[in-house]
Amino acid sequence: MKAYEILGEGGIDALALNEREDPKPGPGDVLVRVRASSINYRDLTTVMDPGPRGIPYPRIPNSDGAGEVLAVGEGVSRFKAGDKVCGTFFQGWIDGPISAADMGRALGGTAEGMLAEQRVLREDGLVAMPEGLSFEEASTLPCAALTAWHSLVEAGGVRAGDTVLLLGTGGVSIVALQLCRMLGARAIITSSSDEKLARAKALGAWRTVNYRETPEWDAAVLDLTGGIGVDHTVEVGGAGTLEKSITATKVGGSIGLIGVLTGGSINPTLVMRKSIRLQGIYVGSRRMFEDMNRAIEHHAMRPVIDKTYPLDDARAAFHAMREAGHFGKLVISL
Repeated sequence: MKAYEILGEGGIDALALNEREDPKPGPGDVLVRVRASSINYRDLTTVMDPGPRGIPYPRIPNSDGAGEVLAVGEGVSRFKAGDKVCGTFFQGWIDGPISAADMGRALGGTAEGMLAEQRVLREDGLVAMPEGLSFEEASTLPCAALTAWHSLVEAGGVRAGDTVLLLGTGGVSIVALQLCRMLGARAIITSSSDEKLARAKALGAWRTVNYRETPEWDAAVLDLTGGIGVDHTVEVGGAGTLEKSITATKVGGSIGLIGVLTGGSINPTLVMRKSIRLQGIYVGSRRMFEDMNRAIEHHAMRPVIDKTYPLDDARAAFHAMREAGHFGKLVISL
């Protein structure tokens, strides 16, 4: 089988498409023919600077993948040959609070990733694909979509009529916009591009803010909410945007802290003064994934894909992620 490998330092252009032996499923294992793998910012940082993660080489990148079951090992009861499945980001985090052991089994980092033609995963590390989605669409769900769901539903308790702030138009924010529409919540989304804001509006955004034209976008969000602030913020920027996100969030509101895209520092006094619940979000459990998939299937939601790349051109997809011009997700088709 073909698989991309991180062989060491060297970045995107050092990614190698190599041949590996076809894997075989053992007891409790499922052999998956991977049909598509989407890219997350975390995958890019792993390829660009793998050293700090302490991963062994060679390492297959990418946490996200969807495909079909080719064969199952002895004792497997959850899946059978022909089933369409997605891998879970954390292999073994089934439900409840995450543990240190769970965090040590992340695909594309501490465990081999999904950018390969075949992968063997434990049966408890897979979920059924939502009906009606292509493999490419389903491959966008394990990290970005589940992160957005965790922030909105599990941590934020977002309900119909709530107002939610979304930063930017990357994978997490765009699927969060779609989920807000599904939940009946009003979404305010920011971007430096009027073209992207127009696309977000077409997807159901309630209000938009161009943060390049309006550097004090937190004040603009307060104005849009009558000075109250939003009920929940999906914070993907990190320290560089967190202070403004706190300002834009209402007293007693919540923030799902997801991204590390911007540098800076934060004064925790702001969190205390507004009694804000600031929750770190690192993807989610298999139970959350299955809950989200049922909602996606029921509402016939289709993830937004900016561009799909063939396997041989996967490096171009990573370059596109680094250039940050995409709207929604970047996917590699196998």
